[in-house]
Amino acid sequence: MDRIVDHQADGPRGRDVDRHLDRQLVLVLKALSDPSRLRIVGLIAERGRTVEELAALVRLTPRVVARHLDLLVAARLVEARPGPRPITYTLRVDTLHEIGRSIAELEGAAEARQAAADLAAGRDPEEAKVLRAFIADGRLTSIPAQERKRSVVLRYLRDEVFTEDRGYPEKEVNQRLALFHPDVASLRRYMVDGGLVTREAGVYRRAL
Repeated sequence: MDRIVDHQADGPRGRDVDRHLDRQLVLVLKALSDPSRLRIVGLIAERGRTVEELAALVRLTPRVVARHLDLLVAARLVEARPGPRPITYTLRVDTLHEIGRSIAELEGAAEARQAAADLAAGRDPEEAKVLRAFIADGRLTSIPAQERKRSVVLRYLRDEVFTEDRGYPEKEVNQRLALFHPDVASLRRYMVDGGLVTREAGVYRRAL
């Protein structure tokens, strides 16, 4: 199976976390690859249940349910609560938290590396992060509601649309902006209001 995480955090600790996360994720994904096991995990997440209870709820024999539970226990997703029979199976919340922490740690390392790459390329890391969040496959996924982020996106669009030092008729501006987002009227207005372009008699020009 391919690695779940393509990048590794820097240093021995990062590599250890990466390898551990890979192994744990593979086990978890394999355990959850069966629809019946997914249902079993969902039922156990509600409360502890016995093999017999689960068998009745998922309409499988106790022997089949027991085999599913063995795989879930091996993946550390559920555990058999010690005590008198019948044994109750409960969700391993600590495993879910561990995977979440490891993913967050790896994401933090990836963001740090991306910021360093942006600086090396002469890009502002914060602005580059905003553009990655709102530009996908060369198109604007949505117009940011937050003014600071919207300004970053609008400056990017201004540079992409108004590439020449000349006047642009409104029809041409609409055609160019439509390549990025269908709401061309809002984008035009935001650019003018933000002082990024000027408008006079239906002709737009990049502001100096």
